Amino acid sequence: MGKTILFSPIGGTDPISQDNYKEGALLHICRFYKPDEIYLYMSKEIIENEKMDQRYSYCLEKLDEAQDRKTIYHWIERADLSDVHIFNYAFEEFKPIITEIVAQMNEDDVLLLNVSSGTPAMKSALLVIVTMIELNCKVIQVGTPNKAMNEHNHKGYLVKELWEMNEDNVPDCENRCEEVKCPALSLIKNEEIIKKHIQAYDYAAALSLARSLPQMKTKNYLPLIEVAQYRYLLDFSGVDKMHLKEAEKFFPVKSGDNKKYFEYALNLEVKYKRGEYADFLRAISPLIADLFELILKCQFGINIDRYCRYDKKLNFRTWDSVRLQNTTIFDVLNTFFNGQFKFGPVYSSQLIVLIEHYASKAENKSTDLISLVNALRDVEQNLRNKVAHQIISVTDESIKKETGFTGKQIIDMIKKTFKFAGINISKEYWTSYDDMNNKILKAMECE
Repeated sequence: MGKTILFSPIGGTDPISQDNYKEGALLHICRFYKPDEIYLYMSKEIIENEKMDQRYSYCLEKLDEAQDRKTIYHWIERADLSDVHIFNYAFEEFKPIITEIVAQMNEDDVLLLNVSSGTPAMKSALLVIVTMIELNCKVIQVGTPNKAMNEHNHKGYLVKELWEMNEDNVPDCENRCEEVKCPALSLIKNEEIIKKHIQAYDYAAALSLARSLPQMKTKNYLPLIEVAQYRYLLDFSGVDKMHLKEAEKFFPVKSGDNKKYFEYALNLEVKYKRGEYADFLRAISPLIADLFELILKCQFGINIDRYCRYDKKLNFRTWDSVRLQNTTIFDVLNTFFNGQFKFGPVYSSQLIVLIEHYASKAENKSTDLISLVNALRDVEQNLRNKVAHQIISVTDESIKKETGFTGKQIIDMIKKTFKFAGINISKEYWTSYDDMNNKILKAMECE
């Protein structure tokens, strides 16, 4: 069985307080953790106290005697240390001492650090060392008997009488020790990087880093990042396989085609926010085509599927010459294309012809609808096709130059198109990616 080793500065209420007759942190930790070895760090004042009445060694030895133990003591004396309030000094002193102690330890040994004795500078230095070099140790904090700041009185210290009056010298005394969880510096840094990835909608990077961290540290938020990545990939079956109740709150539109179109539009917006302008433009066409088709159905009662056939081998739809025969739709399309209409795949350029025709004939002629679909088609035609077929640089400025609209304006137009397509999306739903990010970040703050 391994040894328990304690490193402790000695503080003002050690070993026993004259004000409340309760033992200080050093003695209290020794009582409950029973260390086999103790490294005691002593400043000039502490050394003088020990020389005067042996208060520290006396009480520690009396506790050993009471518990039938024999502890090994290492007294680290700093006779020239009077400026005990200087953090840098404490840090530079403690780090090599603790490093050397750890180097001499066996694998099954346990290191304890007392962060309740000593000056504030000493306590802070110990906590920083634990966090910075990621010590595998137990950090012990001892609460004061009255849960308030201790008072220090060093005059007329009667060590033997205080040992006899020590109220903690009873079998059922309260254990005021508490083990403090100190996050490792690398964990803190990595989690901050994960947060930045999430805020930048880079879920793949956040997920990769989170998976490299200890599972116990990421159990509250790793599954949420996995859901976010599935969502960004539009992999809803992956989300469903997670069986994560919390993930349901990420999706304001729950099911069906409305969810598919809404999530796709959100995905476009995220691509734009991430500066993936070329991908953003390339991904516009499928959504525009589907929305235009929904507009025809919602506004004018025209179901394009009735005039098409599905090629299972090629996995796409084409116009059906038989179903189009003797229809207004064929007449409109054939007239627009100067008698050269081809019965190939269904394109948004064809659907917009039908929208313009029926909108202009409608009782309540919608100029807003006509201008909206034309603007979106112009975006697709002017820049999307260039991006798809040429190696060019795309920036928000070049989008504005080529189309007359910024990426944000294009996204806003797509959102307006949803209404004409019969898909009513509440305004607050459009921020659901940011809402999801906030939920993930909140989960990261929970232990």
